[in-house]
Amino acid sequence: MSPLALLFLTLFNSVLGLSILFPILGPLSRELGLSEVQVGLFSTGYALMQFLLSPYWGRRSERGRKPVLLVGILGFAASFLLFGLFALLGQRGILPASALFPLLLLSRLLGGAFSSATLPTAQAYVADVTGREGRTAGMALLGAAFGLAVILGPALGAGLAALFGLLAPVFFSAGIALLNALFVHLVLPESRPQGKREAGRLSPFDPRVFPLLLLGFALNLSSVALEQTIAFYFQDRLGLSGVETARRVGLALVLYGLAAVFIQGFLVRKLSWPPRTLLFLGIPAGALGFLVLAGAKSFPLLTLGLVLQGAGAALAGPGVTAGLSLAVGEGEQGLVAGLNSSAQALGRMLGPVLGTGLYRLFPEAPYLLGAGLLLLSLASLPFLLRRVRL
Repeated sequence: MSPLALLFLTLFNSVLGLSILFPILGPLSRELGLSEVQVGLFSTGYALMQFLLSPYWGRRSERGRKPVLLVGILGFAASFLLFGLFALLGQRGILPASALFPLLLLSRLLGGAFSSATLPTAQAYVADVTGREGRTAGMALLGAAFGLAVILGPALGAGLAALFGLLAPVFFSAGIALLNALFVHLVLPESRPQGKREAGRLSPFDPRVFPLLLLGFALNLSSVALEQTIAFYFQDRLGLSGVETARRVGLALVLYGLAAVFIQGFLVRKLSWPPRTLLFLGIPAGALGFLVLAGAKSFPLLTLGLVLQGAGAALAGPGVTAGLSLAVGEGEQGLVAGLNSSAQALGRMLGPVLGTGLYRLFPEAPYLLGAGLLLLSLASLPFLLRRVRL
């Protein structure tokens, strides 16, 4: 099996362990007596640590990719094990309510700190094992691993919770991470030549990378704002009950994820389009999806808008990641991957607050914001890419 295929399995296992928790965090938190704001702080704190530490891990990986991947995966496993133990103690009344939330938040902060090592190192690994002509396809494969795990993880988490209780997916995620670390240790080869020193610094305002970092932030911010509000939007637009909302949104999100996996796992790799082409195709497709969502009043149109937005993001995402990799030299791959992960984390940190805040003003606002950001990005693309040779 090629190093790229092995890396696909590594990233798939990592994201699967995270996405398993998506369906159970809400009900588990309510069972523990936590508020919605406290639950939101789990995600915000996780993204904050990724924003702060991704550049460090990317720079550190220049000494060797495999050790940083192992640290990230093992730290992720430890954080989920702590989260599960603290929650179990809270369920049984051993931990007082005043101590439960700070300890759970601490475990999530640790998870964000260590998981921030995984994605930038994986992106740098792809740059190590692919030539310039195969870079875009390699980065798209990482996106496909991410998308496939996000499709399968929630279903697995819901099944485990139904069979064994709400804490079962938490401990299962920790177990997957430990097995993943063993897999990396035994099977995944090191891609960075031995004896390389840690690289210097790469400023996010470097003209080679700043335009693409800005594009990546805009794409992530708009996508996360959508993800945080789409269930509310389906329910309000279609007048659904809670159970029916979950069913309809679940079906739409499966189609959304399948479109992204097909585009990144097959189409981008098959056609070998350069990053510039992916950006000029993906950004308008995403903007069109947001506009369809803003005007849709039926389930088919809402689903169409969601799938179009997902397809656009699936095209533009590898365009940004591969473009950043191609814009810098061999010794800067970890640095630029860290900056890219940090920009994405900033979008994940601000997206929920901005999306839900705008939704309270009027329901179409998050999607009009997404369309506006992407159309502005499209209009600015020739200027932004003027100094980036793609």
